[in-house]
Amino acid sequence: MAELSTLARPYAKAAFQAAVDAGEVKAWSDMLVTTSEVVQNEDMGKVLSHPAFTGEQQAQTLIDVCGDKLNAAGKNLVSVLAENKRLPLLPQILEQFEHLKAELEKAVDVEIISAFEVSDESKQKLTDALKAKLAKDVRVTTIVDETLVGGAIIRAGDMVIDGTVRGKLTKLAEAMNS
Repeated sequence: MAELSTLARPYAKAAFQAAVDAGEVKAWSDMLVTTSEVVQNEDMGKVLSHPAFTGEQQAQTLIDVCGDKLNAAGKNLVSVLAENKRLPLLPQILEQFEHLKAELEKAVDVEIISAFEVSDESKQKLTDALKAKLAKDVRVTTIVDETLVGGAIIRAGDMVIDGTVRGKLTKLAEAMNS
C-alpha cells in the first residue's frame, strides 16, 4: 500500500498545484472523485486492464464514461495516467489530493470509531479539544464498531489515539513483558 501512495504522490501534487493555480480546487476534487469511482468499478477495471487496449484507448474509454464531469485538464491527467499505466492509482491520488486540500483549508477530517453511538455532547467536546490541539477546523465522522469492547479510536490525519479497552490491555501486556 505504501508503494501505491509513493507512486500516486507526484500526480496528486501536480493535480493539486494545477487546481490551486487555476482556482479550481473544488472542481478538481469532484473530477478525481468521479474518475476514482469509475476506476474502482469492477467491470470498468476489467476493461481498463485489458491487455488489448492501448493507453490511449484506456484513457478515451474512461473519458467517455466520465463524460462532461471532466474538464480539459482532467482529461489531460487521465491521458497521462493511462499512458504511464497508472489509472489504478486514481483512488490514492484522490486520497492525497484531499489531504492537500484539507491542509490548504486548514481543516482535518477526524474519524471516531467506538463500540457505541457517540452522543452529540461527547462529539462536541472531542471536536473542541481536537480543534484546540490541532489548530485546525475539525470535521468529525463517527463509526460504530461493535467488536470493540469499550472506548474509542480517534484518527486525525497521521495521529491515532487508541483509547479502547483492547488497546489499553495490549499496552499493559507490553509493559509487563519488557
